[in-house]
Amino acid sequence: MSEVSEIGEADWSVWRAFQAMRRELDRAVEQRLHADAGISGPDFEILLSLFRAADNQLRARDLGELLGWEKSRVSHQVTRMVARGLLERRECPTDLRGTWVVLLPEGRRAVLRASRGNATELRRLFFDVLTPAEKATLNELSERIVDIANPASCARADEILNGEQEQQTAS
Repeated sequence: MSEVSEIGEADWSVWRAFQAMRRELDRAVEQRLHADAGISGPDFEILLSLFRAADNQLRARDLGELLGWEKSRVSHQVTRMVARGLLERRECPTDLRGTWVVLLPEGRRAVLRASRGNATELRRLFFDVLTPAEKATLNELSERIVDIANPASCARADEILNGEQEQQTAS
């Protein structure tokens, strides 16, 4: 591989190991979410984001930004979850083009059913495998890479969650 790129074999090995780790973690977590709550990883991401948001709702565009998803992906995923009674869409009274995505009681139950098993799997497969020093290093490296790849993502996520809360409590 290094003959067609400027990346050496040792670096490719690190990349392949990282990709395999992510793939296996995603697979194990996905299986647990399905077994515990009958939901997928993308379902859980949306449900957890809404569960953590003020009044359990976010504008669709903010949900997409928070998850790093394209508008069409959010729309399709939300449509499927609305059909299953987990979420609902509400028109935004202040912006006729905007839509709120709202967590329904069944969605709340699903995220709560999934959360304990999800935490157990993450602890067993990820957190318990790392030493405190390795966790600190991984956190630092992850933040550094995210800052290079998308400098505004973490700040924007905080702004969405905190800004929505301020906006909703003011109204």
